[in-house]
Amino acid sequence: MALGTRVVRKNDLMKHFPRRTFLRSAGVALALPMLDAMSPAWGKSEAERPPRRMVNIQTNQGIMPHFFFPETAGRNFEATDYLNRLADHRDQLTIFSGVSHPGVDGGHAADKCFLTGTPHPARGGFRNDVSLDQFAAEHVGSETRFPSLTLAVTNEPFTLSFTRSGAPIPAENSPNRLFKNLFLQGNPGEVENRIESLKQGRSMLDFLSAQSARLNRSLGREDRRRLDQYFTSVRELERRMQASEQWQYRPKPQVDAKAPDDNTDQMAFVDRSKTMFDLVRLALQTDSTRIVSLIINTTVIHSLTHHGYRDDVMAQLKAHETGQFDALNEFLTSLRQTAEADSTLLDRTMVLYGTSMGNANSHNNQNLPVLLAGGGFRHGQHLVFDSKNNAPLANVFVSMLQRMGIETDSFATSTGTLTGLEPA
Repeated sequence: MALGTRVVRKNDLMKHFPRRTFLRSAGVALALPMLDAMSPAWGKSEAERPPRRMVNIQTNQGIMPHFFFPETAGRNFEATDYLNRLADHRDQLTIFSGVSHPGVDGGHAADKCFLTGTPHPARGGFRNDVSLDQFAAEHVGSETRFPSLTLAVTNEPFTLSFTRSGAPIPAENSPNRLFKNLFLQGNPGEVENRIESLKQGRSMLDFLSAQSARLNRSLGREDRRRLDQYFTSVRELERRMQASEQWQYRPKPQVDAKAPDDNTDQMAFVDRSKTMFDLVRLALQTDSTRIVSLIINTTVIHSLTHHGYRDDVMAQLKAHETGQFDALNEFLTSLRQTAEADSTLLDRTMVLYGTSMGNANSHNNQNLPVLLAGGGFRHGQHLVFDSKNNAPLANVFVSMLQRMGIETDSFATSTGTLTGLEPA
């Protein structure tokens, strides 16, 4: 199924113009200015290439570090058991050691901070901040039907995505429902019903906003702050509903695939992940969205993560985690095999994969096992930072945001971009 289209923008006769062209006569050379006709000789501009995309994946019960982290740094690192599952993509991977979110502690409580980096999630009164995916969606989300997709492999209410006011965005955990939302248009009557429902929802939000303004005048300072936070989330929802209404009239893309069945078996999280990965690829390939977050809930094997370094228990846990890396490998392969103009979907898609615990056996939130694949970086390396004074994981986020074309020098607890992670 080929959904990409190659567009010829200039006369093929001009494609051999060198970047620096001179007019020469009688020993005099005059350099010409940069002309449109010269650009094919040194590559398309970024605006002419397929869009850049971002997929953020967290598995929430940790990754056994001794099967993940290489012992050697640089480009000649020796792959570990888990990285060997991704051997076909070594040239499109960067492994990070010694990165974490400063101040993000609390063991499993850190799940909700993987994409936000907001410190101390286990403290009373904790308020989260905007997640990486939603920050990116604020800048580029209007260009697609779905500003972002918030997904989960879970039977429980887990999410990686949070609004600017820190409100959680519910994740879609049904592949069947996701497929229908992405690709099934519905008849004209169903479309009009959806639009009317969106309009009614927006009217209700308008009414609530007016009511809140009157209520706000009678509240104390702290209550006004809480109410303002709440209605900031309401306004964000209203903007999403308005954008969704405008897209209802546009036809959805058609794909040569059937809606998958939902599997609710919690032990089948690897197979369920593969199904979600297939839909994510289709969503990216059809440009239905450019930003995806996916949390893979493996709480069902939580007891195995407290293995106490017993060989038999670690062997069981390793089998599950190996399956997860096999699923990731299949996803990366599918992106790499999907051609797009003069590149591949993997070339244009950043895939962040990791966990919020460096060692689930001890509920440690330092030295997180994290890798980044694709997206146009100089990969094929293992970047190593201080194992005690970790580099901020948010520095990776800033590098990713800039690769998306978003002008920002900071995000969460970042101190800049990540040293050594350079664009290709």
